[in-house]
Amino acid sequence: MALSKPSAKTQAHSVSPYKLKKGEKYMNDQQLAHFKNILVEWKKQLMEEVDSTVDHLKEPNAYADPLDRASQEEGFNLELRTRDRERKLIRKIEQVMDRIANHDYGYCEDCGAEIGLRRLEARPTATKCIDCKTFEEIREKQSGGE
Repeated sequence: MALSKPSAKTQAHSVSPYKLKKGEKYMNDQQLAHFKNILVEWKKQLMEEVDSTVDHLKEPNAYADPLDRASQEEGFNLELRTRDRERKLIRKIEQVMDRIANHDYGYCEDCGAEIGLRRLEARPTATKCIDCKTFEEIREKQSGGE
């Protein structure tokens, strides 16, 4: 029985990047719909991986050898840690989808500035502009990474 590899997918690759039109207003209905589509696809992919993990963990343990069983259990532990991170990501995706519904998406939660389409394409769950995020990381580094 082979363990499934943790997914390298970090977002919905099936959604093409948004094509900005000249003079287009930032975070208009088309842009909000685009990012909602990305988040829905991403969440769907993550949920499918959760389902496959559950099915995988239900498979019977066929190893009598203690070393093989230990190796299998370590693989399960790694897979469960990956799924736990993905569970947290699913929760963050849901929070961001609430921001879309409230028309708060695309604006920094700290300063209110535009986050930017390219940054959101790279990280659809971003809630801070690059300046505020950089400042936050500098503060964390100075305080010892807490």
